Amino acid sequence: MRALISVWDKTGVVDFATRLSSLGWEIVSSGGTAAALADAGVPVLAVEDVTGSPEMLDGRVKTLHPRIHGGILADRSKPAHLASLDEHGIAAIDLVVCNLYPFRSDPGPELIDIGGPAMVRAAAKNHGDESGGVGVVVDPADYEAVLDELAESAASGAGGLSAATRRRLTRAAFAHTAAYDAAIVSWLDEPAGSETEAAGTGESPEAAPLPPTVHLALERVDECRYGENPHHLGARYRPVGELTWWDHAYQHSGLALSYLNFFDADAAWRIVHDLGDAEGSSAVVIVKHANPCGAAAGDDLADVYQRAYDCDARSAFGGIVAFNKIVDLDTVERIEAAAQADLIIAPGYEDGVVERLEAKRRNTRVLEAPRPDEASLSLRQINGGWLVQSPHTFASAPEDWQVVTQRKPTASELADARFAWRVCGHVMSNAIVLARDRTAWGIGAGQQNRVESGQLAAAKADGRAAGGACASDAFYPFGDGVEAAAEAGVAVVVQPGGALRDDDVIAKANELGLAMLFTGERQFRH
Repeated sequence: MRALISVWDKTGVVDFATRLSSLGWEIVSSGGTAAALADAGVPVLAVEDVTGSPEMLDGRVKTLHPRIHGGILADRSKPAHLASLDEHGIAAIDLVVCNLYPFRSDPGPELIDIGGPAMVRAAAKNHGDESGGVGVVVDPADYEAVLDELAESAASGAGGLSAATRRRLTRAAFAHTAAYDAAIVSWLDEPAGSETEAAGTGESPEAAPLPPTVHLALERVDECRYGENPHHLGARYRPVGELTWWDHAYQHSGLALSYLNFFDADAAWRIVHDLGDAEGSSAVVIVKHANPCGAAAGDDLADVYQRAYDCDARSAFGGIVAFNKIVDLDTVERIEAAAQADLIIAPGYEDGVVERLEAKRRNTRVLEAPRPDEASLSLRQINGGWLVQSPHTFASAPEDWQVVTQRKPTASELADARFAWRVCGHVMSNAIVLARDRTAWGIGAGQQNRVESGQLAAAKADGRAAGGACASDAFYPFGDGVEAAAEAGVAVVVQPGGALRDDDVIAKANELGLAMLFTGERQFRH
């Protein structure tokens, strides 16, 4: 039995080869792997001794040879293939152990592996059926199980891996090469030089067009407690070989996360950091069913939490609470006095805070996490396909907004408008947000018309946004939406503009004594 071992990731390879050799296997290896095995005293046959050809082109060509690929690809069930091996003096290769150059660590041509994928795919193609075939191992985590099965097989006289194991390893092999190719395609999709060129000219880089193809290679890393409902299965996947902020998050206490815990916590974590960064202060966001039901910003975290909770205390029950600052003892006192949250997430906790949460909120999941990652493409599945768009952003700056009414907003009203607009951009459409003093006192979301969203926001605000701002994620098609904002007592309305009846809407705002700002951008979210 002959094995070909050529790996970049040498984790456990010496122990694997040592035990494989003790089972009577001949080991062929190349380059650094051969040197590592030889240094450890493992009997090893160099690839160049098999091929009769030295490594070439700085190692770019070493295993690409008929004496290697003939040995891997020969179908042992076909006499003609066996005769061809005999004719050319080629020994069959029964096991290929190979993993690829770490392209993601330093993307570029020199880390595009050629010989590795060729060997892996050749072995996987020839994994065979019950009559025998080639085994292929790409993950060091499989070494122990493969060795145990080979030892049992040798003891019984069978001498190889079972068809079921070869098939399982083959799937892993093709997943390995598919993920590798996907990483290369993603690198090639990155706009070459645009940021560097823009930096030299003082101009902003142009947005890259959406790629002609999208290649997803995902690995399962977390089992959800259940899916969207308890009778559904759920899991968290990530891009193969990449770590996200979720992989660095630590759960201090509470039940295992469900599908919706992941979904809502991810939304809350992105919103609270966006809001905190925009305001340059502490921020707290409470999310329920993918929508913020409370949001506030300010200097004192305990006060910010209280205002966020007071936005909609009824909806906050069982919600996701996100903090952009370390949770202190003053804040945990407010949390203890409030309705129980399903999950709390923060960048850290003062000494004693987690213990108090565990004692008073045993079922609350308490997470500590780094900042969320930068967004890339946004993908959403539809029946038979996917919708892809660039990530959610705020394109306009408040200093570029247009005052379209006779009355201009005061400095405090403009600050309220900026805050309301930022929160509104994270609410599912149709979205209306009423805010004052960096607190979203009324949030209307997901209604089929803008007027009812405004009425819902006004009912929740209950007068607390008087003198503040109303933000609408899309233009007001008629003046009735502005009337609803005025009835809530706000002083300024911020909206995208662009309706056919903009003049009528502006006239209504003037009639009601409101200031109105046009942002020039829509913020629909679905």
